Amino acid sequence: MALLQDYKVLFEQNTEIKEIFYQGQRIWPSLPNSKTMPFYVRNMESTSIEFPIEPGYAYSIVNGEWIHPYESSIETLSPGAKMLIIWDSQPRTSIDSSTFPWPSSNPRTNIGGNIMSLLDGNNFVDLDEVGEYAFTNLFRNKAIDIDDLVLPATTLNRGCYQQMFWNCTSLTNAPDLPAIILSSYCYDTMFQSCTSLTTAPSLPATTLASYCYSDMFRECTSLVNVPSTLPATTLAEYCYEYMFSSCTSLVAAPELTATTLANNCYVNMFDNCTSLVTAPELPATNLVNGCYRYMFAHCSSLTEAPELPATNLADRCYENMFSNCSLLNNAPELPATTLADFCYGQMFEGCSSLNYIKAMFTTTPSNTYTMNWVYDVSATGTFVKNSAAQWNV
Repeated sequence: MALLQDYKVLFEQNTEIKEIFYQGQRIWPSLPNSKTMPFYVRNMESTSIEFPIEPGYAYSIVNGEWIHPYESSIETLSPGAKMLIIWDSQPRTSIDSSTFPWPSSNPRTNIGGNIMSLLDGNNFVDLDEVGEYAFTNLFRNKAIDIDDLVLPATTLNRGCYQQMFWNCTSLTNAPDLPAIILSSYCYDTMFQSCTSLTTAPSLPATTLASYCYSDMFRECTSLVNVPSTLPATTLAEYCYEYMFSSCTSLVAAPELTATTLANNCYVNMFDNCTSLVTAPELPATNLVNGCYRYMFAHCSSLTEAPELPATNLADRCYENMFSNCSLLNNAPELPATTLADFCYGQMFEGCSSLNYIKAMFTTTPSNTYTMNWVYDVSATGTFVKNSAAQWNV
């Protein structure tokens, strides 16, 4: 049974009911369907702002009529006011910051509604495919946050959201990303340097493409909540490159389920995540060139490394994987008996607390395979090697 204290009623100045909330959720008037609502901008400044409008767009101040300018114009938005904006000309496949008008003063605004209305304002509700580089750089460097922005497309094309929110330092919320099948560079640098972003959206994709997540959250220094799992089991070249690099508040990484790797798939994925305490398990046993290069480099809070069960190595597979992990005490057992070019190059360089290594390789160490791999580790400790090895520690 609902209790009276579960309800909250807001009144207008004339005592008419404005909104009703139940257990923190607004139940009257009902919230609009964000997918059916056109894109909008809300003024979050304490003073009015002037918003430019160009021919081809139509706009409406909420509950007002649609205006279709035939020449460049300026609309004044009072504090808190919301303006709907659509593309009202021939449908197009892309838009970027150079073709989307924005106040030169870069005021604080919130955005919401269906992003597809900026491509086709008259038939956007059912649009499910986003074209190549469709929204590249669209909000780059803007002082925006998100109310209920919808990116509904499930069919993505190359670079469609590349750098879309790059360096939006006021951004605290990210839109849902429902696509299951990705394309090359689709999320590349999408949220890079969004230093106020604390929570990443769910990432349900199971079919990846080259560079699809590259630099996606790089330098998001406030990011603490990430998806519990990245579900793809087969990876693509550079797919996770620098994905969470320099996310200095990130303590826990998502589970990595992939068993089929691709060249350089995890390169620098968590590089310089200085708060990361625990590394995810790495279940793959068939390695490929550069697959784990610099994956946990400079993770200065990492105390335990994941198991590395592979017995067949590949060129540069573990290069700099744990370099400068200064709190790492024990290296994972390295069972491979034959080395590949630069496979252990600088792998543990700068791990100043490292005092236990067990490595089963019989290949004679050299710069070709192990250059500086234990440079600047602890001066004392235990090194276990294969009894069949003909080289000395």
